Amino acid sequence: MKILLVEGDGDARSYMTKGLSARGHRVHEASDGGEGLLLACTENYDVLVLNRALPTLDGPGLVRELRERGVEAKILMLAELNDLDSLADGASGGANDFLVKPFAFTELIARINTLVLWVKPAADGPTFLLRLGDLELNLVDHRARRSGRLISLQPREWHLLEYLMRHAGDVVTRAMLLEHVWGRESSKTSLVETHISRLRDKIDRDFPGPRLLTTVRGEGYVLGPTHKA
Repeated sequence: MKILLVEGDGDARSYMTKGLSARGHRVHEASDGGEGLLLACTENYDVLVLNRALPTLDGPGLVRELRERGVEAKILMLAELNDLDSLADGASGGANDFLVKPFAFTELIARINTLVLWVKPAADGPTFLLRLGDLELNLVDHRARRSGRLISLQPREWHLLEYLMRHAGDVVTRAMLLEHVWGRESSKTSLVETHISRLRDKIDRDFPGPRLLTTVRGEGYVLGPTHKA
């Protein structure tokens, strides 16, 4: 995978480049928004990873400029937790996903991988909304709603539901969830089972619509209608 990393912090840039390169990705670096714009417009990248706060041209401005110039690469924006307004600004300009600092490197890898595999924004809404039927996730303010009703989720439940929505229709195994939601491989499948049970209660139990989260015996879980024949 070919990745452009636009990060003004030299230490952070070096750390991410080293980790991504070790996983077989081809990484180009830019230290400010202007350099990032030039590279993104002259090279073809699978994913752009860019910081919201950048010299010369900030992240939201860079995103808008890239989309106006027809750059279609998937964009992952990095930002501080207290910068939700800027996240929304970046989303309106065409960023596909967001990752709040500080984050585990495994989470960065998971976000990049899922961006390349798919991006399922709401078809009639901004790119920072994911929607499956009447279930909606806002990637900026981390709010979940079904039929317009707010669903209270713990952080781990949120990440679990987000991952399932990113793979809606596909059977997701316990091992996949342990790796991508818990950030490690583990034999403690009871972790998954417990959180799946809690999540199912919250998104299905009190709603009149079809049940969204089902168990596929011997395989894993699926959110929404399965893609399997």
